[in-house]
Amino acid sequence: MFIIDITYKASLEEIDAYTKAHIAFLDKYFASGNFLIAGRKNPRDGGIVIALASTKEEIENITKEDPFYTNNLADIRIIEFSGGRKAKHINELLATISK
Repeated sequence: MFIIDITYKASLEEIDAYTKAHIAFLDKYFASGNFLIAGRKNPRDGGIVIALASTKEEIENITKEDPFYTNNLADIRIIEFSGGRKAKHINELLATISK
């Protein structure tokens, strides 16, 4: 499992101009099963994605498609972790997360 930590390095106006393209990127990888959860940081200085992949290299290649990255609007940090423990009621918790 991976945490993709996106940190903006451009103004929110510039970020907003690419948000539609970024959402299309997210939708592509939610559909593929690679992305599990995504959302903005609070305060709004970036975002977080929880992702699945076979290798870190696969996630690195995926993140290189993000319009925030390709347009030099954000830095991306990838953290690999072992999701060995989870709440017994994780499915119910996830169902309560609003989009």
